Amino acid sequence: LQNDLRLAIERRELALFYQPKIDARTRELTGVEALVRWQHPTSGAVGAAELIAVAERFGLIGAIGQWVIDEACRQVRRWEAQGLRMRVAVNLSAHQLRADDLVQRVRQAFEAHRVDASLFTFEITESVAMEDTQATVRSFAQLARAGVSLAIDDFGTGHSSLAYLRTLPAQQLKIDRSFIGDLGLSGDAMAVVDAVIRLAHALGLRVVAEGVETLRQM
Repeated sequence: LQNDLRLAIERRELALFYQPKIDARTRELTGVEALVRWQHPTSGAVGAAELIAVAERFGLIGAIGQWVIDEACRQVRRWEAQGLRMRVAVNLSAHQLRADDLVQRVRQAFEAHRVDASLFTFEITESVAMEDTQATVRSFAQLARAGVSLAIDDFGTGHSSLAYLRTLPAQQLKIDRSFIGDLGLSGDAMAVVDAVIRLAHALGLRVVAEGVETLRQM
């Protein structure tokens, strides 16, 4: 997989799929999240978890992460040419977040594809955000100045510092799908989801619930 992944980009085996984000009140589409997938020539579809794990282990995550940003920009531009302004969320890895030239690369991608920075949200998982809080605060501030929105992904699964959560220029919290999947089955899950929503709203943040698949969860 490692050797094949090194060639996957030039062989055009990677693709982005777009998961819709729906407003819970109006039921309208408010944006999408870009999800990378790999169609291996012999093994077939490789799951995102395995793809990312291999990429991170062998130092390929930077190149794949940049490809994702560029491909998302290309898609946004294609949509705009069809008269559709669509907000797109893109996940950032720990490697990308710590890179000194992250903001420069992001700005270059926006300029090259002639897209509006305000249409993009960059998501960082809670665990990555809390690994090096000072570096996260610095990177978030630079990204915010570039004009993008920021989100904390998989909230509730890591070890958050509410002090840093207050200072990060994020606009959105995403509740981890493990809590959403247990809604209707576990009173604890309901309590956690309720608490996260109340906390986020108290901090002036919007909330995204990941993995809503049933009417009861909705």
